[in-house]
Amino acid sequence: MSIQSLIEADRRHLIHPVVSYRAHEARGVTVLESAQGVFLRDIDGNELLDAFSGLWCVNTGYGHQSIVEAAAKQMARLPYATGYFHFGSEPAIELASKLVELSPASLQHVYFTLGGSDAVDSALRFITHYYNATGRPSKKHIIAVQRGYHGSSSIGAGLTALPAFHRNFDVPLPTQHHIPSPYAYRSDFADAAALITASVSALEAKVKALGADNVAAFFCEPIQGSGGVIVPPVGWLKAMREACRKLGILFVADEVITGFGRTGPLFACEAEGVEPDLMTVAKGLTAGYAPMGAVLMSDAVYQGMADGDASAVIGHGHTYSAHPVSAAIGLEVIRLYREGRLLSNGVARGPRFAQGLDTLLAHPLVGDSRHRGLLGALELVSDKETKQGFDASLKLSDRIAAAAYRNGIVFRAFGDNILGFAPALCYTESEFDLLFERLEKTLDDVLAQADVRTALKGSIEFKRPAAA
Repeated sequence: MSIQSLIEADRRHLIHPVVSYRAHEARGVTVLESAQGVFLRDIDGNELLDAFSGLWCVNTGYGHQSIVEAAAKQMARLPYATGYFHFGSEPAIELASKLVELSPASLQHVYFTLGGSDAVDSALRFITHYYNATGRPSKKHIIAVQRGYHGSSSIGAGLTALPAFHRNFDVPLPTQHHIPSPYAYRSDFADAAALITASVSALEAKVKALGADNVAAFFCEPIQGSGGVIVPPVGWLKAMREACRKLGILFVADEVITGFGRTGPLFACEAEGVEPDLMTVAKGLTAGYAPMGAVLMSDAVYQGMADGDASAVIGHGHTYSAHPVSAAIGLEVIRLYREGRLLSNGVARGPRFAQGLDTLLAHPLVGDSRHRGLLGALELVSDKETKQGFDASLKLSDRIAAAAYRNGIVFRAFGDNILGFAPALCYTESEFDLLFERLEKTLDDVLAQADVRTALKGSIEFKRPAAA
């Protein structure tokens, strides 16, 4: 198909996720054609530095031949194996064992899904089954965090606390609740300890208001991703886990984004010695080379479900659960994280990434820089003193994204003046140099627009970019 016919066919037939359908029809699709390392190429031949790992997922970078070979070998040998009827496949069994070996010690069982949303949905179904099977059917309420993201399934979208995922979808459900985000930049707490104390108190107050006998679980991301890369202070995750233990509710760590080296260790929970009751993963599990997610579960939850009625089936499953090709890819990706030294490279490059983001605090548009490992964000403000953002009518995120594309870089420009970054673990020093060169040029280009400059409060020290 010609480029134009592809664009027209997309406009007519392909429904894209999380977009205004009419806006997409008007804009048209950007067709990506190939990728290698940390670079994408579109169908027009433009080369783009990927500073977002696809959608937080291509942690290895693109074009690893060993991953392609693992997939091809498994596809030739056994392209599909159902997990129903007591069947299984070697790569799926090996991957489950590997995940248990590498994850927090509390997690001993694995259920495979196709991605993060259905991993969250599966976790919610398992939690409901667990409490019913163990004689505590009143425990139905789930608590999550404002600005949190837990997918877009029919149930999980209610735990997600972003308006677009609620509008016209009849969620959150009456059993779904949210407490304030540990959002240091938008808080007035004296220090990190005060913020942590406030979060624990908010969880305790919500459980008390609902009744401890009615609350099933607390879900949280170790670092909030799609809500704006909100980085809680060190100690927050541990404190929330301990609070759940004291309150008698399950603690669920959603590591769909933070897992597999994104924040430094293989799992973000490791950094604070946190052992969840359940953990959801996806994205970096296969580095985006094939669909796969998982729910990792404690033995206590597993045994509670298994013993509820030992002769009855537990009616939850997916046709493609534990898909052998995805599992083979997952095994090779995990090998690359460790034996291929991708994890260690990510840790080694973390300070350069942090330094690059922090340096941009001097830019007139930037109010906050936050990061952990290779996950970070810049928050743009019109007034650094008051932290006031930009009016939505400016459509700043659209301008940033367009300028970034012209400058050959892709990252996430959120609608609320936040820029998200998740570079692959294989990034080199020179690629980070290029990332921040192109990012600064992008910010300068947007700042050069008259109405953006007018919206800024206070003095502006700005050197107009040289003409191309």
